[in-house]
Amino acid sequence: MSNYHIKHLEEYFQVYRKSVRNPESYWEEIAEEHFMWHKRWDNVLSYDFEKPEFKWFEGAKLNITENCIDRHLRTRGDKTAILFEPNNPDEEAQHISYNELHERVAKMANVLKSQGVKKGDRVCIYLPMIPELAVSVLACARIGAIHSVVFAGFSSTALATRINDSDCKLVITSDGSFRGSKTIDLKGIVDEGLKKCDSVETVLVVNRINAEIEMKEGRDQWLQPLLEKAETTCAPEIMDAEDPLFILYTSGSTGTPKGMVHTTAGYMVYSAFTFKNVFQYREDDVYWCTADIGWITGHSYIVYGPLANGATTVMFEGVPSYPDYGRFWEIVEKHKVTQFYTAPTAIRALAKENLEHVEKYDLTSLKVLGTVGEPINEEAWHWYDENIGKKKCPIVDTWWQTETGGIMISPIPYSTPAIPTFATLPLPGIQPALMDEEGNEIKGNQVDGRLCIKFPWPSMARTIWGNHQRYKDTYFSAFKNMYFTGDGALRDSVGYYRITGRVDDVVIVSGHNLGTAPIEDAINEHPAVAESAIVGYPHEVKGNALYGYVILKETGESRNQDNLRKEINQLISDRIGPIAKLDKIQFTNGLPKTRSGKIMRRILRKIASNDTSNLGDTSTLLNPEVVQEVMDNVIK
Repeated sequence: MSNYHIKHLEEYFQVYRKSVRNPESYWEEIAEEHFMWHKRWDNVLSYDFEKPEFKWFEGAKLNITENCIDRHLRTRGDKTAILFEPNNPDEEAQHISYNELHERVAKMANVLKSQGVKKGDRVCIYLPMIPELAVSVLACARIGAIHSVVFAGFSSTALATRINDSDCKLVITSDGSFRGSKTIDLKGIVDEGLKKCDSVETVLVVNRINAEIEMKEGRDQWLQPLLEKAETTCAPEIMDAEDPLFILYTSGSTGTPKGMVHTTAGYMVYSAFTFKNVFQYREDDVYWCTADIGWITGHSYIVYGPLANGATTVMFEGVPSYPDYGRFWEIVEKHKVTQFYTAPTAIRALAKENLEHVEKYDLTSLKVLGTVGEPINEEAWHWYDENIGKKKCPIVDTWWQTETGGIMISPIPYSTPAIPTFATLPLPGIQPALMDEEGNEIKGNQVDGRLCIKFPWPSMARTIWGNHQRYKDTYFSAFKNMYFTGDGALRDSVGYYRITGRVDDVVIVSGHNLGTAPIEDAINEHPAVAESAIVGYPHEVKGNALYGYVILKETGESRNQDNLRKEINQLISDRIGPIAKLDKIQFTNGLPKTRSGKIMRRILRKIASNDTSNLGDTSTLLNPEVVQEVMDNVIK
């Protein structure tokens, strides 16, 4: 597959040079050779950073589900497309073949049409990680409806905000969901949320947990009886390359969530290309990404990227700790998983547990390990490498965002020599730049700055739903003719990139700009420390001082806490310098996190600053109860 499967570092550099010398012809060749089109494009790319406006494969006609399903039927019809592993290990896994997926998507698409859903309508999907979630996403794409998946852990308020923002006509949910040993009343959350929504006409309900639920007459319908009556074929809606495929909400550092709009052709090409290369997928591999489809990682690397490559993709309903902390590794052994993609948060949580949970399982099927969601710290990287990969599996530390649609900077297995904590090199076609605060590009190596991308790529979000001005202000106003990522990065002596964290996580202490990520990395090297988060708080003399929240590996660490504080500050002093030492260190059992595993520093900053009058909506956090605990033990 020319240009599609990079195998060596030398080849990477050749391909990369070609991709940035003439990006249009590079992406054109990939689009032409690897996808099905109803009509070829008239123009590969037109763009204007000022407006900002970006169009890829202009004039092309296609349907993404034909590329993800139909074209595989002749050669891979009986191959498993989606391998569903339920929450409870005693429930049987489901192997859904490409033929079955084709039929299930067609039936679901016909149900949506029977409920009056048309091309361009928005459909909100609020489902657990069950096959119906992937099927619903693909059914929307089949008929040209725009899907808006909301992670089924968000509160009714958060759900209502997202439904109202994009004016959704129909909601797909379930009676409830299993999460470890608990069940969650999803239908109740939807009912509560819809009290504040006028646009929703229909709610389709999947029966997952056999719960007694209220069904509102004229609005709510059980999905199964509708599917049983539905036709088994559904002609795909022919879409324009730039027609919206989905809206996905990402929380801004301020204000309401941003509904990022991804369009059809460019997103398809880029998610498929990056999946193939970053995971080095081969025909009989079994690939598993542990994310939820409610996040961009699930959209691009559970559904669209793998299926466009005819892959077998695992969908896991449960959590890594149920019924015990060996669950991930049991699934790897059971299904002979070859590529495993998860978040550093999960790795750190599992690394705290007894190694017996890993050692009892055969992990020899694994070929590539990946991390996503945040930069991975060195200790977690080594634990992953030694205990899961047995030092034989390359680790791809992938940097990208909801807004980018696909992986932007990452090692390519067996090609890029990995260095722990470095995302390494940009993928073909991606042109990163480091900028200083004055808006000048910082050339050369051994430098750090604000990470921007200076040339369009196919899967970039095209706008924020209903608010193009906010799109422009957020991403294209800080630096001229550049996409600003909001992240800081450093480039080392060989040109490798390391993401240093959000630029708004820089604290100015006594006139020194201190990034919190390197300080956290230093703290996390202490053998007693599991995880940490650093924020700034107002200080009379320094302007800002540093406040550290630290989780210890052993709860109730027997060592003297004052001694631990001294040791932690000594580590920071040794690694970064005395200026970066913490004024306050609070030991805590947990940190407030979003469902995707990101630490909510905004809340921690307010608590450290003794400004707790308005913490905002904490109900959408993974662990809202932690907030009170942190507040109760804050160091005044």
